[in-house]
Amino acid sequence: MSTPSVTGVPKSGTTRFISGVVEGFYGRPWTMEQRRQLFKREQRWGLNAYLYAPKDDSKHRMNWRDLYSAEEAEQLKVLISAAKEHEVEFIYAISPGLDITFSNPREVATLKRKLDQVHDFGCRSFSLLFDDLESQMCPADMQAFKSFAHAQVAITNQVFQHLGEPQTFLFCPTAYCAAFCTPNVAQSTYLDTVGDTLLPGIDVLWTGPKVVSHIISVESIDEVTSVLKRAPVIWDNIHANDYDPQRLFLGPFKDRPTELIPKLKGILTNPNCEFNPNFVAIHTLATWCKSNGNPGQRDVDMSDEDLDHGYSPQKALSLALTDWLQEFLNTDKLGGFCSPPTHQTEGSLDEEPMQLDVSLCAPGPRDNPLYTAEPLTLEDLNLLSELFYLPYEHGPTAKTMLQELDWLKNWSRVSFLTMTDQTAEWRSRALHFDQMCEAVVQMFNRLSNAPNRSILYDLYKYICDIKRRLDPLTVVKNDDPEPWGFRGGLSGEFQRMLPCHGNRDLFRNRLMTPVYTVRPYCPWDKMEVQRIFNAMQRVAVGKATSTVQLLMSDCLADGQLPPSSQCAFVLEDEMGLCGYALGLTDVGQTTAMCQRALWDSVLRVYPSLITMQLLPRLISPDPAKHMIGCLLSAIKSSGSSGAFCELRPADHRMRDFYTKLGSFKTIPLAAGLQKAVITMGTSM
Repeated sequence: MSTPSVTGVPKSGTTRFISGVVEGFYGRPWTMEQRRQLFKREQRWGLNAYLYAPKDDSKHRMNWRDLYSAEEAEQLKVLISAAKEHEVEFIYAISPGLDITFSNPREVATLKRKLDQVHDFGCRSFSLLFDDLESQMCPADMQAFKSFAHAQVAITNQVFQHLGEPQTFLFCPTAYCAAFCTPNVAQSTYLDTVGDTLLPGIDVLWTGPKVVSHIISVESIDEVTSVLKRAPVIWDNIHANDYDPQRLFLGPFKDRPTELIPKLKGILTNPNCEFNPNFVAIHTLATWCKSNGNPGQRDVDMSDEDLDHGYSPQKALSLALTDWLQEFLNTDKLGGFCSPPTHQTEGSLDEEPMQLDVSLCAPGPRDNPLYTAEPLTLEDLNLLSELFYLPYEHGPTAKTMLQELDWLKNWSRVSFLTMTDQTAEWRSRALHFDQMCEAVVQMFNRLSNAPNRSILYDLYKYICDIKRRLDPLTVVKNDDPEPWGFRGGLSGEFQRMLPCHGNRDLFRNRLMTPVYTVRPYCPWDKMEVQRIFNAMQRVAVGKATSTVQLLMSDCLADGQLPPSSQCAFVLEDEMGLCGYALGLTDVGQTTAMCQRALWDSVLRVYPSLITMQLLPRLISPDPAKHMIGCLLSAIKSSGSSGAFCELRPADHRMRDFYTKLGSFKTIPLAAGLQKAVITMGTSM
């Protein structure tokens, strides 16, 4: 593909590169005035396209068959004209997939009639969307088409030809990301059908590896391009927030290398539902589009970037926030009451508007001075962006606050915190955390007094929520709390009841407690249990297993002895098995198999054997305690009076674990038995 142009008009001999904004979220659509403002910004920043696809415009999706009324038609005409005025390509999208019968000619005719109406408004670019649909066809379509993909492509090709094969015509497949492809992108029969049968002049929308993609790599685009037989247009949801009403994304466009640009037909950002906070998302996308290898188009020097020599997300963010600050300080958009009319209207009162004598408000020498709002600063906007950064990443300040709070919470429970040096460090870090909280409060105060109230109103609920959570008064215990002390209503109650809060993907160094699962041992777990056993035995003894004395518990862990029925459990985290607990309810019946002898007095008190091992990545002891509790409960249910475990002296970790449980005690060694073995037991 030739080097694309990112301006409104393609360069001679180049392929037009679509760049801009898609209004494609679920929620209240933007107003006509906001869209006109968007067109101005796109023209100023070098973007060239706008895809009209608001999910909650009923005539775009739910009632797609209905024609626009005269009033609606006039609004769309004005909007299309405004886009052209600012050299922005207006792409009208329609989403008929909820209830269309693809094989019904009348349905196809209805769709064509609807698009003909929009064509008469002056629109020359179109898109058919089949996203977020059930893949089951109705009986009539099943008889007419080989597959869902064949049905969608057939109607798309017809409409494309009916409209005269427009220069821009976009198709959004139902499998619009790699996660929706079965079994994968390369082997997806759906995408393969689209690539083979969709007419060459139609471009395909694609969101990347996932619906909200963390990273879009060059390799992933090469793969889907090969299947679709055309370069995709990225519909990017990195700044979309319609799936979470408590989140807003003010971070830069990132994790998309600029090497993608020559491999794409275009890129459109589907940003936050709220219009004004999208300044950063769209501004940084524009900077990214200009960083396509042409030094003359770069806005900033990116030479210090290791991963991408053509684009720096942090510098792009700084450029966007600097420009956004001027929008906040725009005094032409003050909120509050309207000014009184300059002339009397019919039926109005004869009284003159009330005049305020300013001299009456002048403070005396001992009075409080008049309140003067502090101006919003660039540092405030940097802090705001870092608090509401990106779906998979908090900003640096937010990360620091979480780390500090996590440290303060954990170390406040440590018994030796009373020692002078630890106490001093704790107080110092607590003071630092308080200062960061105070900076958020001060930022909120300055933001609340910014002249441009329209931006504030879009941001207010988000920043107010953060401020409330950081307010020291919200953590004061009270027997009769106010409702703001418990945020989230029913949603918050559900969240507090779940084992894990928040999105753990936000942390590369996981601060939040991972989700662990204790489940019964299955036959296919045998090899993984053996792997854990071998790995931890090498750690414990520091040499090969063959050079140390064989324990009965070794026979149980390496599979020579099968555990008793319902007396075996494994522990899983998101990476797989991280521990096991196995038991034999009656050791006396199996001692001969292990070539060892145990004295009768021990077996009378502790007839059952248990063995347990945990990988080092298991930091918290709580999941392990739960697993051993399940095992001991199962052994007790079998009628056993007690259980013992065997440990090598070098296995300090497991010895410490059993000791801290409190119920296990060391069994004294008998003369001539159990050399180099520590035996611990617990009564049921």
